[in-house]
Amino acid sequence: MLFNSHLFIFLFLPLVLLTFLQLEKRGWMIAALVWLTAASLLFYGWWNPRYLLLICGSILCNHLLGSLIIRRAGDPTLLVIGITFNLSLLAYFKYSGFLASNLQALIGWPESFHTVVLPLAISFFTFQQIAWLIDAHQGKADRTGLLRYSLFVTFFPQLIAGPIVHHREMMPQFGLTRSPAQRQRDLAVGVTIFAIGLGKKVLLADNLSVYADPVFAAAAAGESLHFVEAWGGTLAYTFQLYFDFSGYSDMAVGLARLFGIVIPINFFSPYKARNIAEFWQRWHITLSRFLKDYLYIPLGGNRRGLGRTQFNLLLTMLLGGLWHGAAWTFVLWGGVHGLLLMLHRLISRSGWRLLPLPLSRCLGRLVTFFAVATAWVIFRADSLPAAQLQLTAMLPGRDWTMPAGLLPGSWQQQLAELGLDSVKMPYFYGSEQCLWLLVAVLLAFAAPNTTQIMAGFKPGILPPGWQAQDVTGTGWLRWQPNRAWAVVMAIVCAWAILSMYQAQEFLYFQF
Repeated sequence: MLFNSHLFIFLFLPLVLLTFLQLEKRGWMIAALVWLTAASLLFYGWWNPRYLLLICGSILCNHLLGSLIIRRAGDPTLLVIGITFNLSLLAYFKYSGFLASNLQALIGWPESFHTVVLPLAISFFTFQQIAWLIDAHQGKADRTGLLRYSLFVTFFPQLIAGPIVHHREMMPQFGLTRSPAQRQRDLAVGVTIFAIGLGKKVLLADNLSVYADPVFAAAAAGESLHFVEAWGGTLAYTFQLYFDFSGYSDMAVGLARLFGIVIPINFFSPYKARNIAEFWQRWHITLSRFLKDYLYIPLGGNRRGLGRTQFNLLLTMLLGGLWHGAAWTFVLWGGVHGLLLMLHRLISRSGWRLLPLPLSRCLGRLVTFFAVATAWVIFRADSLPAAQLQLTAMLPGRDWTMPAGLLPGSWQQQLAELGLDSVKMPYFYGSEQCLWLLVAVLLAFAAPNTTQIMAGFKPGILPPGWQAQDVTGTGWLRWQPNRAWAVVMAIVCAWAILSMYQAQEFLYFQF
């Protein structure tokens, strides 16, 4: 079931929310939590009911192991068993086919290995429960009942594509009673954030996919691409993924708030980052936090010299890339980001700067954006050869042909006299595509993000180390619960719903 579907918006969400509010209003909080847990399981099972056994079995095993770990403080045996159990499930369902295909190519492994269908959200609920076990072992988690633990894992707003939440963020919120005034404010804030996210997904991301998908499909088929086509498709996907994931993150925050739950901020204008390290502090914030706390720091972090630090960065990003998908494209993408982080650390240590600080920051944003956009080609490509073909087409100086029809005829003739020919390009849509990209650029770089717009109402849990001024300092647009904003949000929501001809999955569902 998709957030951006008529079934979810007009049936599932109203039914679940109204029933929850009635139970909460009567003070029946246990019944309300049971209802919300059951609804979350229904939401998950709607995609494939048989995988309810998988997630329920995972919940039962991890809850039992976590309880035993807390009871036997300091004993690492159960922690090892728990991590092995979770990683084994993840390895079988997500990576067994990848491993078998590589073994078949290398040593002639039999091709009889059956294809395993990837269970929805297995990467997210696996990491979430591993974090719970590790925190239980370190004495950072208290024993909790099975009901609250089940809701912690299955809570439908963040189950499918994050954020990856910690028990200490969620557990204390389950079962808290709210006053009527708090309930009204939560509903207003939640509906607004959900509407903004729905608009990003349906009105921006889905429309940009029209320009991105054909280019990557052509590269996968081995077709040659013009320079403009290759960059047009790359930039379209760069902003499609941006608004798709930003939209999902907003919708998750808004839906959780409807039920009185505040979840972590997972997305904060990452294309405004001045360097690659800052990009990862803004993109998929909770995944970056998990990789740092449970992989990079246990490996030694930056405490064992520059060489070991660089190795830890590269290994963390390689595994982070593999987490996204069982393909060499994801491994290579993670490796590219690892190398970029290593380069950034070297430059930061040297203190080297050619330009004054304001110009340096501007150039840093530009370089970071194009480095990230170029790496997205590897991330999105169907195969390494397809990525190579598209990246080769993006190299400057190879093809300076202009798309026919993009400029007035007289301009094209003058450019032709200068040696710049114009040809019809099947994968570049002219001024229409340029307009969509311009809108995307302005919104991503110049507009405040949802957290800044809603900053006065604490829309989400800030990342560790962030202060309130970090999210309010640059926001020039402020939401208020008044009629003007209600009208604007109603228009956005209605426009998005009327544009939902066929619900498209969120891109992060495949991870």
